[in-house]
Amino acid sequence: MTKFIKGTLILMAALLITKILGFVNRIVIARLIGEEGVGLYMMVFPTFILIVTLTQIGLPVAISRSVAAAEAQKDHAKVKKILAVSLAITIFLSLIFTPSLLLLAPYLSEVLFTDPRTYYPLAAISPAIPIIAVSSVLRGYFQGKQNMKPAAYAQIIEQVVRILLIAFLTKKFLPMGIEYAAAAAMAAAAAGELISLLYLLSMFKITKTFRLRKRFFQAVHSGKETAKELLEVAIPTTGGRMIGSLSWFFEPIVVTQSLAIAGVGAVIATREYGILTGYALPVMFLPSFVTLALSTSLVPAVSEAYTKREHQLLEYRVQEALRFCLITGGLAVLVLYLYAEPLMRFMYHSANGAKFIELLAPFFLFYYYQGPLQAVLQALNLANAAMINSLIGAAVKLAVIFIFASQPQFGIYGAALGMAVGILLVTLLHLASVFKKISLSLNIRQYVKFLFVLTAVFFCSQWINRYWLDQLAGLTFLISGIACTSFCYFIISAAAGLITKRDIHRLPFLKK
Repeated sequence: MTKFIKGTLILMAALLITKILGFVNRIVIARLIGEEGVGLYMMVFPTFILIVTLTQIGLPVAISRSVAAAEAQKDHAKVKKILAVSLAITIFLSLIFTPSLLLLAPYLSEVLFTDPRTYYPLAAISPAIPIIAVSSVLRGYFQGKQNMKPAAYAQIIEQVVRILLIAFLTKKFLPMGIEYAAAAAMAAAAAGELISLLYLLSMFKITKTFRLRKRFFQAVHSGKETAKELLEVAIPTTGGRMIGSLSWFFEPIVVTQSLAIAGVGAVIATREYGILTGYALPVMFLPSFVTLALSTSLVPAVSEAYTKREHQLLEYRVQEALRFCLITGGLAVLVLYLYAEPLMRFMYHSANGAKFIELLAPFFLFYYYQGPLQAVLQALNLANAAMINSLIGAAVKLAVIFIFASQPQFGIYGAALGMAVGILLVTLLHLASVFKKISLSLNIRQYVKFLFVLTAVFFCSQWINRYWLDQLAGLTFLISGIACTSFCYFIISAAAGLITKRDIHRLPFLKK
């Protein structure tokens, strides 16, 4: 097994575990603080992510690439300089943005979010910013050394600590009010990040081959060329993420302001936004662990093939990644659409959010494509194209949200419609950019087979649920239904040739 495949599988396993633990985390939060508390939590979270993005400025990717290049040349002094400069930049930025967030919190909560209670979660999560700043440097360092385990284990540790503390802290603070319980959930997240950082620091201390503290400031002072090298990669890379973070930051503001125009009060708007973004969307994001793992591994794989002008290998890796996303995404869409209500009842003891899943599930097939396509664009030195595509998609999404959510007949469903349009548009623009750069053949036959498989499995599942599983209920029905749908999907996909024997016997994606 190659290091590339091994790294992908480790990331995939870690991301799956992290996604499951993240689900448990959200279930605990939802059951303890309810829809309104989740709404407060989710309104604040995009602001936090925006500040983290500003603090990191794309350095993790740049660190990974620079460390990998230095390791290939066995230049340990260069690795040390990369770490010193990166730490200096991220710590400096965190010391600027953390106090800024605390100072702006009253204005954000009262004016932009239209709910003063969001101040408390904002204040509670602020200490996590410098912690994540240092963690991101260490994660980039380990990925550059192609050692995926520390970062993977750190994610799992962070989620476990968060779940344990959320269960304890929210119960303690809930009697004081929903806003204090939401703040306690944020504080638990900050504590999880701290424990994760301590683990990364211990692994760094064990595995490093040099002393970072020795002449640290001298390395920073003499690292102007290194800083320039890092920022040349980091700033274009962070462009797309910055647009995504800004879009996510403005999203709750546009939603709440639009709902206010439609005559929806602040408390109800917070609750409805919580159901959409805290209940429905996390369920649909769960299958993306596959595409996230592929995206992380695609960048060096595609970049290598493109640099060596191995066009056949390049097309093979891209096509296999997209095919893998198509197969896994198709099953995810079917399960989400067919079992939206029982899934929500099992997770949150409420069917609220099921209608959002049924509306958005077909569009999320395009979302599962989006990550690998963006990774291909980055590997082909088309980060600017990805950034422009993301900017167009974000602008259109916010415009659609404002137009429809401000209409009483649409309300919060206008926000869901805007998200769907944004996902579809960005994915199609990414695909067009890839086709413009490299000559990929569009396998029409494969997509016809895929549509046939989706249609056949959909009707088979409905027939099975109606005539075989109609006496079952609750968790028994959910498990049986998903198992039957997955079995039908596998059999019909194999019969149609969408899944091959080589796929069954081994995992060859992205390997020739």
